[in-house]
Amino acid sequence: MADVATTPDIFGVLAEFETPAAVLHAANKAREAGYVQMDAYTPFPVHGLDAALGFARTRVPVMIFIGGLLGCIGGYLLQYYTAVDVYPFNIAGRGLNAWPAFIPITFECTVLLAAFFAVFGMFALNGLPQPYHPLFNVERFERATQDRFFLCIEATDPRFDREQTRAFLLGLQPVEVCEVPS
Repeated sequence: MADVATTPDIFGVLAEFETPAAVLHAANKAREAGYVQMDAYTPFPVHGLDAALGFARTRVPVMIFIGGLLGCIGGYLLQYYTAVDVYPFNIAGRGLNAWPAFIPITFECTVLLAAFFAVFGMFALNGLPQPYHPLFNVERFERATQDRFFLCIEATDPRFDREQTRAFLLGLQPVEVCEVPS
């Protein structure tokens, strides 16, 4: 007999809350219940929500450090190469490798590449740009940028069961619970 399609027909179950404390409480309860594939959507950052959702520390600081280091080395070597090899010009009897004169450009290259690595690293790790997401099909979800707080337990979660997850979220006293179509 053929296996049932592994792709679920829904993205997940979405619960709407009125306060940040309510969504934080719901995320903590969902984590305690064993749900791991979930996300929260809020109009402003909620302290402690990332820990409640089980997010790991990001790799962006490492990427920024690597970008800054590459900018520093690249900026210095570019100046060294041009001042010593390509266009040696003796000014006031100083050596060709006048490193104090190289500091401003080296610093600026460090900051520039660190900023580029921060922006593009953040985009890459967040999977952006994302022009479409299944949550955009839920009419009430537009309030996530205004005054509502949402918790979505995704269908890819190993503990996900359509009815049990819906009943679990209803037990957390949300304003509304709905299924998100794929």
